[in-house]
Amino acid sequence: MTVNRSIIIACLAVGAVITALAFVAGAQQPDPARPVRLAAAPVAKAPDASAPAPAAGTTPAAGQIISRETYSYQGTGRRDPFVSLMNTDELRPLFQDLKLVAVAFDATGRNSVAVLRDVTSKVQYRVKVGQEIGRMRVASISEKSVVFGIEEFGYSRQETLAMNDSTKVRTQ
Repeated sequence: MTVNRSIIIACLAVGAVITALAFVAGAQQPDPARPVRLAAAPVAKAPDASAPAPAAGTTPAAGQIISRETYSYQGTGRRDPFVSLMNTDELRPLFQDLKLVAVAFDATGRNSVAVLRDVTSKVQYRVKVGQEIGRMRVASISEKSVVFGIEEFGYSRQETLAMNDSTKVRTQ
């Protein structure tokens, strides 16, 4: 494909001129030493019911009132729009706060039950595969661990909560 060089050079020259003009137009600033004169606004009068309304995009004639739409929110008896729709019960427990206490393991995998404890609130949970707890879903239960699927901010990840070594001596 052959392209005429003079056409390319002409297009580049036109583009350079347009860019230069836009730069010069944007660079012009009002002189700060020179005072700016503002025209006095006419006093608005009540609109005449028989006068036609001005067309959209036009300036109103002298003697017309300019009104704008306003909005106010009456919050009496309504919820605060800035408060989260999720309450704290839906956010709790956090994965970091859980401890795996016991597992009743079924080799078929259908009836396994894990006992979890929230270390901050001392609440105990009994969960099965597929059950949701907070923002987590139990993906699988093995003999000494529970795998959770966690959905946060549009991303899903898996976390494993393992049981502590049972050969350790308990101290209270």
